[in-house]
Amino acid sequence: MTPPPEKARDAIPATEVPWRRLDARIIWIDGLYALLSLVPAGLALLVTDEPHASTLIPVLAVAVGGVVGAARDTLRWVKTRYRITEELVEIRTGLLVRRDRALRRERIRTVSTTARLRHRLAGLRVLTVGVGQPGAAGYEALQLDAVTRTAAEELRRELLAGSPQVAAFVGTGADVAGGVGVEAPGERVFARIRWSWLCYNVFSVWALVTAGGLLWGGYWLAQSFGLDGAGFVTGLLDWRALGPWRTGAIAFVGVGALGVLGMAVAFVAENWAFRLVRVDTPTGAVLRTSQGLFRTREVNRDVGRLRGVEISEPLLWRWMGMADTNVISTGLTIWSMTPATTILPRGPIGVARRVAARVLDLDAGTSPFAVPPRRHPLAALRRRIGWATLVTLAVTGLLAWLGGMVEALPSWSWLVGVAVLPLALGGAVVAWRALGHGIVGGYLVVRSGLVSRSTAALARPAVIGWRLRQSGWQRRLGLATLTATTAAGHGQYAAVDMPARTVAAFAEQVVPGLLGTLVADPSVHPSTASILGEECRRVG
Repeated sequence: MTPPPEKARDAIPATEVPWRRLDARIIWIDGLYALLSLVPAGLALLVTDEPHASTLIPVLAVAVGGVVGAARDTLRWVKTRYRITEELVEIRTGLLVRRDRALRRERIRTVSTTARLRHRLAGLRVLTVGVGQPGAAGYEALQLDAVTRTAAEELRRELLAGSPQVAAFVGTGADVAGGVGVEAPGERVFARIRWSWLCYNVFSVWALVTAGGLLWGGYWLAQSFGLDGAGFVTGLLDWRALGPWRTGAIAFVGVGALGVLGMAVAFVAENWAFRLVRVDTPTGAVLRTSQGLFRTREVNRDVGRLRGVEISEPLLWRWMGMADTNVISTGLTIWSMTPATTILPRGPIGVARRVAARVLDLDAGTSPFAVPPRRHPLAALRRRIGWATLVTLAVTGLLAWLGGMVEALPSWSWLVGVAVLPLALGGAVVAWRALGHGIVGGYLVVRSGLVSRSTAALARPAVIGWRLRQSGWQRRLGLATLTATTAAGHGQYAAVDMPARTVAAFAEQVVPGLLGTLVADPSVHPSTASILGEECRRVG
């Protein structure tokens, strides 16, 4: 049994490699940050005659946060040591509770570098080493905050190359901080930022959320300095003369425009100088994304651990051809605001498909996303129409009951439930049209989803098992849901409501012989086992 990374140091005697500190520049750059965080509070006290606690709370919170953060980083620098041996990456940290960690180098999945603005001003980087299965005990990512830019590049090359002897052959890639991406030897550029993608990222409900945050922050900041923001807005126009409808329309347009502007600035700052490249190394290759204006980020993914690509199309913006692109890989976290699986900013579906083909090292004509998946039968639509009808009846009955029990609700409130039926039926049709499955070359392709139509292309050798589900309703309609299990990505990818009579033949075509164990399993429902057994005999 292989010991977990936390115990690896006890299992393998490390060579005598000297321990290293984090860079000391993090102390003075955090000290400067702490002083700057005190400036808003000082200015508020100077310009306000009678400051109130309620108006000073935001600026005081910023000041306290800056000072506490600087003190925490100073203590962390004093108590942190790290070293890299031929087999391990070790780190010691902790003030009151000492924590020793050792990670096997062969378990390294990703090596990423990030830098906030204050790190960049000091020439520092934050190096993050991702190992093992995300979320599993003992496999948390290891982070060095902070090391010099040169040290981060050397460590990244060494860890990705696998040994110091071949580290010099790994390309350094583009300098995101410089804002210029130059193609280095051994690099293949798959995508660069296109500012036309901006329109795919600013028009959403999050624009209103962004506008609300900006308005709240601006109001409290104005209050801290004795300014009346609400009075300024009230004096812009004669709102009473405009009436409630015009006032509401102007407010909606103004707030929406502010939110769109805020999201546009955030998109530019996050994706400045974005590049997606494949870098060949003596031990394989890495898929690298680099991006960022004020906060730079570079993520390196081992190509040998990629198992496929998933493209998702949001429902409300599908008419624009909008898509999100993620790789299916082992050892990469998917539960994050900025997951390492994301290889492209949200953009046009055509670009996503072309980049997916290049990532999979296929021609555009042989890409699994170039062939439409097989449509599912009308029985799958009838099942969704049935669910839509049941939901409508449940909502209508609940509103009718509440209308009779609650005096504040009108007696006709149950009609609102009836109005849900067209929307539910429309959703049923959209969900049915999103279903699909197929085999394209060496990839299993499955598609489903109402709110976001997801098309996943999973390498057939990556399928390690099958899960078959068939409810009573599905058995009546002759449907079944076949789920491929894998160690990568979400862990399972399902062909929902496919014809039950084709399940065995399809699974046998994807991975020959793997479904036989399911047919022989006594826990499988008798009707399901009979279907699978009959189909397996036909395949045989």
